[in-house]
Amino acid sequence: MRVLPDTSVIIDGRFRRFLLENEVKTILVNEAVVAEIEHQAAIGKTTGESGLEELRKLRKFCEEGNIGIEFVGERPPVTRLKDVDDIIRASAYDNNAILITGDMTQKTIAEIKGIPVRYISSKKDMRMSIEDFFDEETMSVHLKDGVKVIVKRGTPKNVLFEKKDRILNEDELNEISIDIIERAKRERDCFIELDEQGAVIVQLREYRIAITKPPFSDRLEITAVKPVRKVPLEEYNISDKLKKRLEDAEGILIAGSPGAGKSTFVQALAEHYKDQEKIVKTMEKPRDLQVSPEITQYTSLDGSMEKTADVLLLVRPDFTIFDEMRKTSDFLIFTDMRLAGVGMVGVVHASKTIDAIQRFIGRIELGIIPQIIDTIIYIDKGEIGQVFSLGYTVKVPYGMTEADLTRPVIEVKDFEKNTLEYEIYSYGEQVVVMPARKRSIKPPRNIAHELKKITRGDFNVEMINERKAVIYMDSRDIPRIIGRKGKNIEMLEKKLGISIDVREKETENISVTVKMTKDYYTLETPLREEMLDFYLGSSYFITAHVNKKGRAKIKKHSELGKTLKKALDSETSVYAVPSQENFR
Repeated sequence: MRVLPDTSVIIDGRFRRFLLENEVKTILVNEAVVAEIEHQAAIGKTTGESGLEELRKLRKFCEEGNIGIEFVGERPPVTRLKDVDDIIRASAYDNNAILITGDMTQKTIAEIKGIPVRYISSKKDMRMSIEDFFDEETMSVHLKDGVKVIVKRGTPKNVLFEKKDRILNEDELNEISIDIIERAKRERDCFIELDEQGAVIVQLREYRIAITKPPFSDRLEITAVKPVRKVPLEEYNISDKLKKRLEDAEGILIAGSPGAGKSTFVQALAEHYKDQEKIVKTMEKPRDLQVSPEITQYTSLDGSMEKTADVLLLVRPDFTIFDEMRKTSDFLIFTDMRLAGVGMVGVVHASKTIDAIQRFIGRIELGIIPQIIDTIIYIDKGEIGQVFSLGYTVKVPYGMTEADLTRPVIEVKDFEKNTLEYEIYSYGEQVVVMPARKRSIKPPRNIAHELKKITRGDFNVEMINERKAVIYMDSRDIPRIIGRKGKNIEMLEKKLGISIDVREKETENISVTVKMTKDYYTLETPLREEMLDFYLGSSYFITAHVNKKGRAKIKKHSELGKTLKKALDSETSVYAVPSQENFR
């Protein structure tokens, strides 16, 4: 039997296994096969180097087995290597040989043209595959020539580092790497994301695999990472406030250190948006997020994420997940898509929450950062850590007192506590990221009394320094305190001897649990030793001091008790807000 193999069956050793199972007298190798393998090896591709090694082993096998081997055809120029499959088919036909291939398309076309062909399936008994090193709890496997196998198990919260007794040599690692690469070419949901001299990145279903070798690395090494499990968004400790924010936010950054669980969280967020009937796409390189088939995963188009973004702007998704933003071009693409109106979720490496914002500083104009990013979620050991929100205002930065130093300032607040954490602003030619470390400064003793003369609404007073205060109040009360042409606020500033900034108050209701005993109703709150205004629905009820246990009592048979009973019988909500009495 005269046979002529194509490239697909040579580079992974399938052809040599075919020879062991079949009686072959003559092997014809077309020069186009040699040229293609040599070209791949010359540009540093793993498939080329493994192909050269297989040709060497094939020559030795033929000499030992007394099998004839001939090289036929003319060597094609590099420009014709794209036509190598057609050249090989023609060579098999001209030389009256059976074409041996592992490429189903090659097999089909050969049959159409009447060329004798044998297809060799990729299924084979491998001594080892990358999956052999994983179990349900394995996060990553690290294989290196001449070094003990290293395995990481557990979860981002609890990582166990194990060294196995087994040591793999270069031949064994080559066998595993060839298997990975060939499967990535043939199997569904598998991709070769990068193939450069000394480095190959493969996404083999749920496994993200990096294969490195000299000259890039000192020895042949294979690193494979697999997500341990998919976590739904409901399993994260998310407050109701953050849940609502995720529905409204359109510029979200997911930050954290490597291995902290960012990808797991962003997968859960993508699935959440999908379940909310949103169109969700991803931009990844490599494509390693484990998401539902409804969520299309894009990589760089022709090596360019800019081209991918152009396609996505035509597709018009509701949300795009931009995984692993590192380069300046990535941040510019994120900005461009966000300004175009696409909801964006970006994933960045950062050791602290504020560092995620600093990745944008210097890459885009400072003033548009709050338009691009409204929420930053820091992931630490698989859990939600700090959450920041961004706002934009014009003010004198914290620590400065002169009015002529007023400038645009980005305010970075702790989202849950609504406390100012950082201010970002330009000072000369420098961009300043200043922590807002505030000293405890008591407001003037008569400020609450003076404010009550002007407005009967609820308000809070925050002292920026000894000479400046910020008053937070309901938007309906702001015109009253400002007065016509600012007369009221001007008079108040002169009387108190401080400058005053009036802002709209973001009030949040404090939950109240009502418990009943024989003689009392007990109002229980999460706050301790504080004056609170209690409301029944939208109606003011009472101002009361809660004790060390967060409780206030009302006699059942008093007028207040009877009013409360009517509200409870009609299922009216009971809640509280901080009282202005706290500022007397």
